[in-house]
Amino acid sequence: QPDLAHRIGGRIAHAGLTASAEVQTALGAYLELLARWNQHINLTAYTLAPPSDEAIDRLIVEPLAAARRVPADARLLIDIGSGGGSPALPLRMALPRIRVVLVESKVRKCAFLREAVRHLGLAAVEVENRRLDELLVRPDLREAADVVTIRAVRADARLWTHAQAFVRPGGRLFWFTTSAGL
Repeated sequence: QPDLAHRIGGRIAHAGLTASAEVQTALGAYLELLARWNQHINLTAYTLAPPSDEAIDRLIVEPLAAARRVPADARLLIDIGSGGGSPALPLRMALPRIRVVLVESKVRKCAFLREAVRHLGLAAVEVENRRLDELLVRPDLREAADVVTIRAVRADARLWTHAQAFVRPGGRLFWFTTSAGL
């Protein structure tokens, strides 16, 4: 919907960021799909019908702000506990050069993620339906990620140990907390 893309553009500008009209439209399509699926499975607690400013800020604007901190030569982003797709999918829309691996243990949430990737026409996005510790067996991902993102996952010592195993030396870990900001 043009109105939603316009609202998203306004929230992006309010935060002092920029995004092309094409990216704003794609972000609107993502939020619309998320709202439809959220009626049937719990993907996010944010108000999506219509999306509140808080939902747009947390699910869209924060990942776009984080995109500015992704190194220009970054090639791989791993998102842990991908659930409703944020921050990884908005990051991928803002950074089309980067490959993304979405890690989600719940089958129904993975179904949403696969549909979102298909619906949005995103290339180089892989959905892994497994627990993070099960992903450690993939040698192509160990110490390979330029960026690892985490949102809405219980942070404990085990999470940090597993997440660290995927970050390449000099890579970055973005933890999106429940309070405003990164």
